Amino acid sequence: MQGYFIRSSKVTPSVYFNPKKELLDLRGKSSPENPLSFYGSLLLNMDKYVQNHAGNITVNLAFEYFNTSSSKCIFNLLRKLESFDQQGKRVIVNWYYEDVDDDMLEAGEDFSSFFDYKFNFISVPEINSLGEESEEEPQLSAA
Repeated sequence: MQGYFIRSSKVTPSVYFNPKKELLDLRGKSSPENPLSFYGSLLLNMDKYVQNHAGNITVNLAFEYFNTSSSKCIFNLLRKLESFDQQGKRVIVNWYYEDVDDDMLEAGEDFSSFFDYKFNFISVPEINSLGEESEEEPQLSAA
């Protein structure tokens, strides 16, 4: 399975997936017009990873903002990781939030209440996306 990188846009987070490093990283804002289109391929890739990978996974989530539709997709991603955890593999979610953003901390705590795997809550001065913003809304491709 190959990894990939998608730069952030004004409405989508950056996505860095590296199966060899057992790492998935999403950062930035998430309010795409069609979140299922954006997150759909990522969810398919996570299905493949969960089914075929013998190791563990660390997921870094660092959102400045996400809308309600994105919230459902983020929940679905976290739910896929639950099956990975149930297979006896280590799942760690690092939930980053800005120092002054109690709402984002609370959102992470709400997500964590649904799952038994480890969540770390990490306060940072500012959320930065990986790569530069582009005007286009990128599409994930199945790896």
